[in-house]
Amino acid sequence: MPKSFNQQVIEEFRANGGEVGGPFEGGDLLLLTTTGAKSGERHTVPLAYVREGGLLLIVASAAGAPSHPAWYHNLLAHPAVRVEIGTEAYEAIAVPAEGARRERLFRQVVRVAPGYADYQARTTRTLPVVVLERPEHGAAGPREVNNLADKLIEVHTWLRSQLRYIRAEADAHLAARAAHQGPGEPPVPGLGLQIRQHCLAFCETLTFHHTGEDAHVFPALAHHHPHLREALDRLRDEHRTVARIKDELLALLADIGAADPHHFRAELVRMSKELTAHL
Repeated sequence: MPKSFNQQVIEEFRANGGEVGGPFEGGDLLLLTTTGAKSGERHTVPLAYVREGGLLLIVASAAGAPSHPAWYHNLLAHPAVRVEIGTEAYEAIAVPAEGARRERLFRQVVRVAPGYADYQARTTRTLPVVVLERPEHGAAGPREVNNLADKLIEVHTWLRSQLRYIRAEADAHLAARAAHQGPGEPPVPGLGLQIRQHCLAFCETLTFHHTGEDAHVFPALAHHHPHLREALDRLRDEHRTVARIKDELLALLADIGAADPHHFRAELVRMSKELTAHL
């Protein structure tokens, strides 16, 4: 079965340290791997990118097609993505820009790559501008992972940093509403894609981490160290408590435009206490 055009580009990219020929030759190209919104399978696509003020931007243009590309729907459902640029590969969180920020970033993109203005002119949909945010590992920077304990510390550090970020964004949103002045009502309650994407990435990573511990790590520890069974049972109970709060947060995110920020932040505070005690 002949390879698709995208697959040929992907293989050439990986074989040549990010360099490719053909229509992409000499351009800024990355590989984006997303998780299927419905299938749950991993999908990789080559995409042009633009750097702006330290930000890494991609545009869901689909060459001006009437519908968003599949990879955009995927990252809305599963914000955690994998990025490959040159010989470097890393995990990122995909956050579509909104409102005035999207307009500003799109203007910057068009200055660098004018073809996107043509794509926008071909369609009535607003072309999404997506920021690929590289998560922070904490003040000490990323750790070298040599064993299971190092991996647990890395994951726990990432979870703590994401929780701090989400709380800071929720606080900023509430502060903006409180500062509203002038005629009319304050902005309609809503959490925004910035908070939504980070919260979804946090929840998915938390679920994956706890599922792995419950299914594999804890049984192995209990088998080799029976005296730890009581402690492991307590950790499983904590997992169930955290999972319940996580599901409540996801329920709030299901209708992002109508979610009550005050209720959402109250849930974040509650979850922070539970999770911090657990970690």
